[in-house]
Amino acid sequence: MNEFSLNFPGGKKVEVIYGNHHVLTDQPTENGGDDEAMAPFDLFMSSLLSCSGIFALSFLTKRELNTEGLNIRMYPSWNEEEHRVTDIKMEVDTPTDFPEKYRGALIKVLDNCSVKRHLGKPPEFNIVIN
Repeated sequence: MNEFSLNFPGGKKVEVIYGNHHVLTDQPTENGGDDEAMAPFDLFMSSLLSCSGIFALSFLTKRELNTEGLNIRMYPSWNEEEHRVTDIKMEVDTPTDFPEKYRGALIKVLDNCSVKRHLGKPPEFNIVIN
């Protein structure tokens, strides 16, 4: 993978740069930000959902199945004592004509989303202070 870098455009905003892409994060107003973009943790959670979404979409399109009505909603459960998400529920709406025989396979595909796999076997972090 190429380098990820960042800069600080003002306030509590952080801009992350990866190749030709720029992603802006901000903090909610109650945390001193302007709430002009997702907070970093919200962006992390959205990456999990968008990864699941593209895996689901690819599963259906590869089989030339209807994708109209495909939707996924995600419900993270926040544990205040541990200050982290301890459970994530995903509800998948499939097209009305989605074949029953593919339900188990679709669940397996969603379980193999790249972001989710990294949660199950996280990388080692090596932090160097210059």
